[in-house]
Amino acid sequence: MGRIVVTLALASALAGVACRREPPPAAQTQTDPMVQQLRSMTARFAPVDLTADISSLPANERQALAKLIEAAKAFDSLFLRQVWAGNEPLLLTLVRDSSDLGRARLHYFLINKGPWSRIDDNEAFVPGAPPKPPQGSFYPPDSTKNEIESWIGTLPATERNRATGFFTTIRRGPDRRLMAVPYSIEYQPEVGRVAALLREAAGLTAQPTLKRFLDARADALLSNDYYASDVAWMELDASLEPTIGPYEVYEDEWFNYKAAFEAFITVRDDAESAKLARFGSELQEIEINLPIDPKYRNPKLGAMAPIRVVNTVFSSGDANRGVQTAAFNLPNDERVIQEKGSKRVMLKNNQDAKFRMVLQPIAKVALASADQAAVSFDAFFTHILMHELMHGLGPHNITVGGRSTTVRQELKETYSAIEEAKADVSGLFALQFLVDRGKLDQALSQTMYTTYLASMFRSIRFGINEAHGRGVAMQLNYFLDNGGVTVASDGTFAVNQQRIRQNVIDLTRDLMTLQAVGGYTDATQMIQRLAVVRPQVEAVLDRLKDVPVDIEPRFVTAEQLEAKEEEP
Repeated sequence: MGRIVVTLALASALAGVACRREPPPAAQTQTDPMVQQLRSMTARFAPVDLTADISSLPANERQALAKLIEAAKAFDSLFLRQVWAGNEPLLLTLVRDSSDLGRARLHYFLINKGPWSRIDDNEAFVPGAPPKPPQGSFYPPDSTKNEIESWIGTLPATERNRATGFFTTIRRGPDRRLMAVPYSIEYQPEVGRVAALLREAAGLTAQPTLKRFLDARADALLSNDYYASDVAWMELDASLEPTIGPYEVYEDEWFNYKAAFEAFITVRDDAESAKLARFGSELQEIEINLPIDPKYRNPKLGAMAPIRVVNTVFSSGDANRGVQTAAFNLPNDERVIQEKGSKRVMLKNNQDAKFRMVLQPIAKVALASADQAAVSFDAFFTHILMHELMHGLGPHNITVGGRSTTVRQELKETYSAIEEAKADVSGLFALQFLVDRGKLDQALSQTMYTTYLASMFRSIRFGINEAHGRGVAMQLNYFLDNGGVTVASDGTFAVNQQRIRQNVIDLTRDLMTLQAVGGYTDATQMIQRLAVVRPQVEAVLDRLKDVPVDIEPRFVTAEQLEAKEEEP
């Protein structure tokens, strides 16, 4: 069977099974410990129907939306292959197993996009699965991290940039020598199919900026040059807000160099987007007041900082594995960030589900009773926004030893955890900065720290092997060590309002300074020291066992749209 046929078969299997709810356990399986254990693990992801209002879209735009969903589905199978070369054959084996145990394994496999439980330190739950490869399938299976690093060090600048770039895999040539292979060649059949679907969607839409982006992204998938399409995405102003391509580098745990394929197919919430647009105009003032040496500040940020509030219709690949994304800040290309800024996208229906199903129940267990009333959706939503905004602030392009480089390249595998921690804590700094200047309601300073404290427990439950969970563990332990957060005799946690603000300033300074100097050794030591789960935190986590860790989305609007498109 040809590669493209296998890919389409896998995409179909993923789409068909991901939305299916398992039947109640039959009497004969209730005593099967493996089935029960898998169902308990799966139950940590609360099923949620995600809907979006597309009733106002003209027929041609709904048709374009359907094409985008079809294109996005191809990224599920591509992402599986990027995580581990054995994922695709294992999935086909699981699909064929109709037993209760087989269905339970398949369900949890689809949540995790692989046979490892991402919130359990990547513990394998399918017999025979190897340990999760930290290098994914981005590098030769017989290579070592030291070999790749040494080889990169021998390359001239242009070749080194290609080898460490987002959009190449590293392979061995016929002579066994290492070489960089563009994604456009490595994944040629699949990206060709996606490019064709994007062009079909571009031909259907009547929205000029959407058409321009879709055509540019189709070109990028085939040329491996994403710059023009990233700029077109920044300028996108349409009712449909697709984000589709290779973006985040979390799956490359060796170096955080290689981007994984993902797609968010969303529709814009115009009213909410208009409310938040004003934040973009505040970014330069926040940048020049960051608590770091002025020489590390950017006196002129990229001109564009669009903020979009959207509702998810469909997501795939790296955008739909394990813990669901609440918001994102893209693109990651430092050239685009420097020249154009970056866009922040808030997934409102995802966030609403997370707040109701996860955060509020956590607060009732983890926080002192006096603090529970200070947990609010507004503070949760606004801090997530500021987290995404702060990814674009602080050091990005830096000079180390007289050499022009980037924070990402210097911090290597520590980059993601440090960057996530920086965005979180500097987000608190920025919110307090705006409150103090009368740009935000004073009441926010009474809810944002407590809401974030509850949210830290939410994130640590993702596992400290995951960048967000690791970054949050670092922050919580820093606050505990420096008095910003306290623990009562009954084991509940509370914010010390007299200390937390200075803690936030100090940690923001430490993390951004580390980034500015490319401090890989310091980053490694900080993670080793602070990215741990201490006994007092573990005790709270033990009391949260009946609270969902995250959500498992069912894309109801996408299903309804596809069903309508298939009608004769």
